[in-house]
Amino acid sequence: MMPLPSPPSLPGWVPDWPVAPQVKAFFSTRKGGVSQAPWASLNLGDHVGDLPEHVAANRGLLAQTIGVPSVYLQQVHGWDVVDVDRQTPYGSQADACWTDQPGVACTIMVADCLPVLFTDTSGAWVAAAHAGWSGLAGVGGQGVLEATVARCLESGAKMGLRAGDLQVWLGPCIGPQAFEVGPEVRDAFCETDSEAAPFFTPLRADRLLADLPGLARWRLQRSGVRALFGNDSSPKWCTYTQESVFFSHRRDAARLGATGRMAACIWLDPV
Repeated sequence: MMPLPSPPSLPGWVPDWPVAPQVKAFFSTRKGGVSQAPWASLNLGDHVGDLPEHVAANRGLLAQTIGVPSVYLQQVHGWDVVDVDRQTPYGSQADACWTDQPGVACTIMVADCLPVLFTDTSGAWVAAAHAGWSGLAGVGGQGVLEATVARCLESGAKMGLRAGDLQVWLGPCIGPQAFEVGPEVRDAFCETDSEAAPFFTPLRADRLLADLPGLARWRLQRSGVRALFGNDSSPKWCTYTQESVFFSHRRDAARLGATGRMAACIWLDPV
């Protein structure tokens, strides 16, 4: 992970990946905002009970930091992909977005789910996807990542763009040491793909640990993507265990009553 170029308005992570110079990306942490507990402090979600004025101030800090406005989706754990530009209103119901317009950030909010950022070697467009387990599994082995890859390839069809030309960064999410699930989650993946089985580790009767970023990497590789960066399933990427850095819905919702949301943003430099 590279440090944010100085002088930042917010602490955060800049993905370390070899993309075209006009492609910019940023992942916020829980630090640097104005929200009070249990949303302390940089909560960007307007649907988690935080004061609207605090959310607006935090979103303003994010916009100041990255230098472009974000488009916030209504994420529903599905696999719809929408095209966005500077005129796109907040609240489009989708779990992924794509743009070839400079100066607007494709933005995904998370607090345990996996954010996935996309571009290609030419840097002509960018995209972002929200991959919780259900959206990742999809139906019949086709979920949000396959849908996003398809939209990206559609954008470059006339130029001969192939999946091998895509560059993908996986952000922080709940890690395989903490993501406890039932057998229905394993079945959602393994009924159509037996090779997904190694990403589930038996824990006790009817409970397993699931490797969400591992499953995402496998699904992307199965789609032909080879250039994968970011989350390697190691503990430093785990939102659940790294409490001082990340919000975690699974860790905090029952214990504290609520938690905040972080954002993964990717955009084309308007300059």
